[in-house]
Amino acid sequence: MSILGSLTKHRGSTHNTKALGRGRGSGKGGTSTKGGKGQKARKGTPIRRGFEGGQTPLIRRMPKVGFTNTEFKNIFEIVNLNQLQSFTGTIGPDELVKAGLVSKKARVKILGRGDAPQGLTVKAHKFSETAKAALEKAGGKVEVV
Repeated sequence: MSILGSLTKHRGSTHNTKALGRGRGSGKGGTSTKGGKGQKARKGTPIRRGFEGGQTPLIRRMPKVGFTNTEFKNIFEIVNLNQLQSFTGTIGPDELVKAGLVSKKARVKILGRGDAPQGLTVKAHKFSETAKAALEKAGGKVEVV
């Protein structure tokens, strides 16, 4: 005899389901343990989150506050001076895109972490004061696009 054929459930691990709505004699007739009348006593009743019985919900009663202009917000991608070490001559946003340092439509801000490369002309949308000072000290130029 196989072991799989003789498997049984542990005693007490399963229960008989209650026969709801099967008359008064079952002890669970009438309202079928759903209480009195109302929306929750009906079948197919999932009520969405925040529903207040037809009353205007709290979220709609509260005033709207603030303003966001995210669609037109200026987002700058950051490039540090230490990432510009491999470049020579003049560098702009197009060269940074080809090098994979920024995405295609990004505005570029140069920050001053690291040492500035010698004699590099950098074109970007924005510069930090430390980056500007470091580039000019290293004999380079700064151009705002």
